[in-house]
Amino acid sequence: MEYRRLGSSGLRLSALAFGAWINFGRRLGRKEARELVACAWDHGVNFFDNAETYAAGEAERVMGDALADLRLPRDGYCVSSKVYFGAVAEPRPTQRGLSRKHVIEACDQALARLRVDYLDLYFCHRPDPDAPVEETVWAMDHLVRSGKVMYWGTSEWPAQLILRAHAFARAERLHPPQMEQPEYNLLHRARVETEYAPLYREIGLGTTTWSPLASGVLSGKYADGVPADSRLATPGYEWLRERLLGADGEARLARARRLAVLAKELGVAPAQLAIAWCLNNPHVSSVILGATRRAQLEENLAALPLARRLDAATMVRIEQATA
Repeated sequence: MEYRRLGSSGLRLSALAFGAWINFGRRLGRKEARELVACAWDHGVNFFDNAETYAAGEAERVMGDALADLRLPRDGYCVSSKVYFGAVAEPRPTQRGLSRKHVIEACDQALARLRVDYLDLYFCHRPDPDAPVEETVWAMDHLVRSGKVMYWGTSEWPAQLILRAHAFARAERLHPPQMEQPEYNLLHRARVETEYAPLYREIGLGTTTWSPLASGVLSGKYADGVPADSRLATPGYEWLRERLLGADGEARLARARRLAVLAKELGVAPAQLAIAWCLNNPHVSSVILGATRRAQLEENLAALPLARRLDAATMVRIEQATA
């Protein structure tokens, strides 16, 4: 495994992380989750990603049980949560958002579900138009100073709002946001490569990117339809299926097919090639993987040695195939 600094911080995360989104608490139970977490750990993964909203909190419970069952040393791994959407199906106004009340209470609830004393990373899952940025920064600073959070950041925030939060924190001598968790893959690139470009230099922003396979599209699994046991067939995620396979869906699939042709020529799996491409961005601190089977996870973890072998000419061919 390779370990990278989280932006300008001193924290070193595994280049490949393992996340609970969609699978834990919905498609996978405690036993299956434990096997996958153990597999990730055995391969050197030290970052496990979660959020309050995943399976309405159940994903964090399953992840917490798996970590406890395996008795992993707490100082050997990092675990995250994200706050905004709430942990119940129909949250009341104070059970969601980025108000001081919800940010702090959601942290305590995540700690209980994950069965840990502190969160290594805590993300504001989306911008909250109803909560002043300054209030959220104060709440996050309180959690850091209380020892409940080590590092805090954002997820899918516009660059301008991240800069505003960072500037306010510096002016008030508070802990600033240090990382962002954006979507990043061959089909979704602009925010990481263009919008956030000044932030890497100006504030030392780190990134823990999600969906390197565009929810499976780049793996080739949807080339001939949507399998019944796939992510896009999961009840409650019809919005994701529409987003990826609705308007312009055929164009996305065509790009994925061209990537598959190139992967076959190179003798690797399309998923490995797509993940390896993400890893070769120097501004990516960690790429979050998701999996439902050990074989699938092991295949994706093999993207790391592949990334080291990709030369500039091959990187160009990958981009041309998916242009």
